[in-house]
Parts: sequence; C-alpha cells; structure tokens
Amino acid sequence: MNNALRLADHPALAAACATSGPVIPLYVYDNTHDNAPGAASRWWLLQSLSKLDASLKKLGSGLVVRRGTVADVVMDVCTETGACGVYMTRGYSEHDKKTEEYLHDFAEKNGLTCKRYAGRLLLEPEQVVSKSGTPYSVFTPFWKQALSLIDNAVPLPVPQKIQAPVSWPATTSIGALGLEPKPASWAEPIAAEWQVGEEAAIERLDFFVDATMDEYQTARDIPGVDGTSKISPYLAFGEISPRQIWHKVSMHLGDATKSTAALAYLRELGWRDFSYHQLFYNPEMRIKPLKAKFLHFPWHEGTSPAVKAWQKGMTGFPIVDAGMRQLWQTGWMHNRVRMIVGSFLVKDLLWHWHEGETWFWDTLVDADIASNAASWQWVAGCGADASPYFRIFNPVTQGEKFDPAGAYIRSFVPELCDLPNEWIHKPFDAPLEVLAVAGITLGHTYPAPLVDRKKARASALAALASIKD
Repeated sequence: MNNALRLADHPALAAACATSGPVIPLYVYDNTHDNAPGAASRWWLLQSLSKLDASLKKLGSGLVVRRGTVADVVMDVCTETGACGVYMTRGYSEHDKKTEEYLHDFAEKNGLTCKRYAGRLLLEPEQVVSKSGTPYSVFTPFWKQALSLIDNAVPLPVPQKIQAPVSWPATTSIGALGLEPKPASWAEPIAAEWQVGEEAAIERLDFFVDATMDEYQTARDIPGVDGTSKISPYLAFGEISPRQIWHKVSMHLGDATKSTAALAYLRELGWRDFSYHQLFYNPEMRIKPLKAKFLHFPWHEGTSPAVKAWQKGMTGFPIVDAGMRQLWQTGWMHNRVRMIVGSFLVKDLLWHWHEGETWFWDTLVDADIASNAASWQWVAGCGADASPYFRIFNPVTQGEKFDPAGAYIRSFVPELCDLPNEWIHKPFDAPLEVLAVAGITLGHTYPAPLVDRKKARASALAALASIKD
C-alpha cells in the first residue's frame, strides 16, 4: 500500500477483497534508495500510517508494517503466511518498475497470482501517446489528448469488510520506523497547519470545490489568499486519488470541462500526470536534464552561503524570503511563489536546480518524485515544455503584481510589517527615514539584497549563451 494510503478508490485493495479470501494490508518502509522520503514527508507519513491503521481496524483488519526493501519484504510475508497472491498499485520510477518486475518473477516461479493496478494517475503513460505512438514532450497537445480519454467513472467505494487472516504475520510498530522529527518541536508549526489522512483529504476537497473553486482561476496566483486546494500532500501519499478529485469536481458542475475555473484546476492534475509520464520514459529525470544541452550549463555546485541564505529566507528579496519561510514553517509553498523562488536560485544565483530539488524534497509535505523534478527542470529551462531559461522572474515586480498589499510578505517576514506597501517589495530602495520609522536596518534587522539583479541577469544570459547550439 505504498503511496496508496487510502481505502476508497483503491483498485488493488478492491481486487484483493473481491477474491473472498483473507487480505493482509502491507506497508513497507524502504529508506535504502534515492526516493526515500525527506524529513517533512516522514512526519506526514507517520500520521498517515496511523490514520490508515485505525481505518482498517474499523473494518476488522489492520496494517502490517515492515522495514526493508519492498521486494524482499513482500516475498517474506508471502512465504510466512502462505499467501496466494500479491495485489499492488503501480509505480512509475525506475525503482518501482524493477520492484514490480522482481515480484512478478517471484510470483511466477512460486505459482502465485501477481496483479498490478493503476490508481495514482488519471491516465497511464501508455494511454496518452501521439499518432506515431510516441510520448508527448509538450504539455498542451498532451492535455488535449488526455481530455479526450478521461472518463467520469464513479470512484470505487471503501470495502464494506476486509477479511482478516486467521493468524497475522509479525508487524513493526509504526512508531519504531523512526519517522519522528528531531527535535520534535521542528514539526509543531507543520502539525498546526495540516490535518492528515484520507478523511482530511475528502474534507479539504469538499471545502475547496464548494467554497473556493469558482474563484480558482484568478485566486490561484495570489499567495496572500487561500485560493488553492492544498490537496497536493494528500495526492502525494495516495490519501485521495486523482479520479476522486475529477469526479467530485464533475459532480459539482455537471461537466467540469465546460467551466473555465474547474478546467484550470483540473489542468494541474494533468500536469501531474504529464510529470509522471515524463519520469516513466526518462527514469533519470531527477538527476539529468531532459534537454541535453543543459548538461554543459555552468551551474554553481557544492555548498555556499548564498544557498543557505536562500534556504532560510534571508536573501533580501521579500517575496523570495516569504516563500522560503512559508516552506520551512508549514511544509508547503504557494505554487506561484515556488516559481519565483526557483527562478531566483537557478537564474539570479546560478545555482544548480539539483540544490532546489533536493531542498524541496526534504522540506515539502507534498514532495512528489515526478512533480518535484519536472517542476524544477521547468523553472531551470531544461525540462519538457520548460519555461525558457531567458525568462527570468523579477522578484520585485512579481511581488507587486501578485501580492500588491504585501499580505503574504507580512505573514512570513514580520520584520517588514511596518513598511508601507510602496516599499515592502523593495526595502533596499526605500528612503532611510522610511526604514527608520519601520524599525528596519538593512543588513541587521533584515538582510541587504544577496545579489545585484542587473548583474545577475547579465550573468545568467551569458551562461545561457555559452551552451547555445
């Protein structure tokens, strides 16, 4: 049940229950590979597993938890229990594909049923291909094709009962997995921000669709308002399926594709599918640019005070600092601001997008292997259908456009609270008397700008010119 931590719309679980035999729900915590969850995700996982176990127990079942490689643990449990079949949700990374192949071989050699089911995406990679049978590398035609293929099938219900085995195999306690943050206080602000689990996912979706979605098309770009669904962590852990979201939106509107606001929202699910399809066909996407010429881009690499300042939200550019502090405090960042902070790292600072991908992987509660890598490659100009590298976001004008009254900045950069709106996006240009009244001393109470943006832009464009075909 890895990354499918729910009971509703769970094809693999439903198929297992339909055999009328006993079912052993199994979660394997494997932190031995590069896709192991980061710190914020481990905090979420700890809560999610506990919620799932409680839900299973209400149905007369429970969750068996083991630590180790997925293939080895599944084979061990099959051998220990005399299980006659393995039912699993499909993955898309190279690690997932190898695990699935290994389990299929094991099942075949031992006379077991081994079935793999969809459940993480709206459409599988093999379904959305061009007329020539090749995968799409540009999102717009991908999404046009996908819209013609997505149906509005009713999501599967929660099983009424899950038959328990006569004897349960040994299980590790969830607490023994070592998922707790250290120190524990690190996660307290995140815990105050989020409710975890399948029930919380449904509640958040219901609220968004009923109260917020109609304004999504415009509100989604305003970080100072609650204009997005914040459903991404629940999707990342499989506490809700994309099909459940699609169906809920369609039930609310009749035909979601005829509502511009709903279609703008569902398009984000399309981007998530697109990202996973890219990962499926490009297994090295987390480490290798999809545009080959960027292999020779002169990124900075290693460690740097500039990267540390970016991570801590101490760059001297308020919208960037607000975003990075929101990430640290809540485990999440507004999507518009993700683009701004990403552009700042890879273009203004010229640091490798790996630095951003790795930091987000560790600090986001919605860290998702495909979306994280695809989005960082997008902002760095080296991914599929990426934003051109020469399109460099100006953090001042972006802040003025999308946070004009500074509400978002004041929430996360409180030392700037008393600055007038005119200067809150550019305190480095404010008159000294204005800074004095606001209690700000640049370089002391708030950092001076980390870079001269005009020089930084020139350096970025020169770096781009150095790799042109």
